Amino acid sequence: MRSSRWILSLFAVALLGACRSTPPPEPVATAAAPSTEAAPGWWQDRVFYEIFVRSFADATTGPLANDGIGDFQGLIEKLDYLNDGDPATTTDLGITGLWLMPINPSPSYHGYDVTDYYGVHPQFGTREDFERFLAEAHRRGIRVIVDLVLNHSSSMHPRFLQALRGDPESRDWYIFVPPDEVPATLGPWGQQVWQEKQGQHYLGIFWSGMPDLNYRNPAVTAEAERIAEFWLREMNVDGFRLDAIRHLIEDGDVMTDTPETRTWLKGFQARLRQIEPDVLTVGEVWASTEAVSEYIAEDALDLAFEFDLATAILDAARTGTKAKLAYTLDNVAASYPANRYATMITNHDQNRVASELGEDTARLKLAAGLLLTAPGVPFIYYGEEIGQIGEKPDEMIRNPMPWSSAVHGGFTRANRPWEPLQPGHATRNVAVQDTDPASLLNHYRRLIRLRQAEPALSRGSFRSIETGREDVIAWERAVEGRRLIVVANLSDEAIRGFRVPGTEGVVIAGELLHAATVGAAGADLAPHQLLVLAVK
Repeated sequence: MRSSRWILSLFAVALLGACRSTPPPEPVATAAAPSTEAAPGWWQDRVFYEIFVRSFADATTGPLANDGIGDFQGLIEKLDYLNDGDPATTTDLGITGLWLMPINPSPSYHGYDVTDYYGVHPQFGTREDFERFLAEAHRRGIRVIVDLVLNHSSSMHPRFLQALRGDPESRDWYIFVPPDEVPATLGPWGQQVWQEKQGQHYLGIFWSGMPDLNYRNPAVTAEAERIAEFWLREMNVDGFRLDAIRHLIEDGDVMTDTPETRTWLKGFQARLRQIEPDVLTVGEVWASTEAVSEYIAEDALDLAFEFDLATAILDAARTGTKAKLAYTLDNVAASYPANRYATMITNHDQNRVASELGEDTARLKLAAGLLLTAPGVPFIYYGEEIGQIGEKPDEMIRNPMPWSSAVHGGFTRANRPWEPLQPGHATRNVAVQDTDPASLLNHYRRLIRLRQAEPALSRGSFRSIETGREDVIAWERAVEGRRLIVVANLSDEAIRGFRVPGTEGVVIAGELLHAATVGAAGADLAPHQLLVLAVK
């Protein structure tokens, strides 16, 4: 990272338009030998954690301490919670990848309307603060990807302001139309997409403060590539989560998933690999499996989020029936190259999983188990592991993280945080759950450690198993002769002596998540319980 580039970035932004503890019980598993099978990338074995920096932790030291806003120093102070760098300990969460939501300067709290793609938000700290955070994360073995907002810039971005002033070069970085030629077309979810400012009309799919960029202009593409190169080479991040990319290039009234968009992304991906062969791109393509998988098939992305699977995991945990999840798991496995998709339960744009499942701890543990034993690369939304609640509007699903029962949940010592914490944080917090071996937090810790100890769970093959019951789902994960069977009771009734079909004569070497006893009579499954069986 060169300081000269930091100074130059102040000038480069004017050129921008591409701005589009009690230890938990240990599992009985022992780590399998490292796989010699080729993995798609370093991310294959990772468990990622999505962080909204503003809400994660306010620093206790330094110039931004106790101002009510989360920042890079606060992140550094909490890194040991995520991963202390010692694989022998069991008191951290075991996270090995981080996705930071937007950290660039922006006029909005959420940061998805960027004004300077080469800078960091001053409320989060300085470039040097970010560098220290990144070095500390890397020292612990945590890779870091950052949000890259390509579809649009802020309407306060210097390039867009120049466009409004009539600069012809800048106007071609966006999509303007004459006042008498404004299309009547509505957007993908029936919204107004043609916006007006100062008597000028332009495309802004999300809202007037986010004008869409014109990727038919080669200068915009070139700037997007320069931005990516800066963050990879100068800032040393490990990759990008690409926001809203299904809307990059429109074709008349078609504003999603155009062939031109995938072609552009394929070229962008190729350029990123020239810059840094080890780069990771994770795309937000909020669409069906059939639409999302096309991006992977065309090598336009390394991974893309699987929204159908996320919905199906929630459905199984909520309804106690397997039909939707069983179908979706098979469909997803058949639609992508092995494990080339990102999995989750919910994210920063959706009601939190704890609210969706009525704050039922047993169901939350089940959903976590389904996520972390299924194929794909899992992403956990901050606070999910302690059952943090939240329902729309967006600010209320991005509240500060509760660390303790202290005032403001230990998030800040300021008189007030940037946003109030959710109700119940006095008992729903890290400190309370840390000391309870049966807590949701310690369940997540065990699941993540099991996934890391067992390559079959992170990169193994997937085969669904028909259980003969609508309230029990099962599948097999296998790699290099190591076979695991995942079986889950989705219902709120105990099931005694369940035998997984097809395992007759198979030796069950142990149950790896709870150290449960599984005898000749079969497995006893508590309500909403998931078991991981090692078989020979």
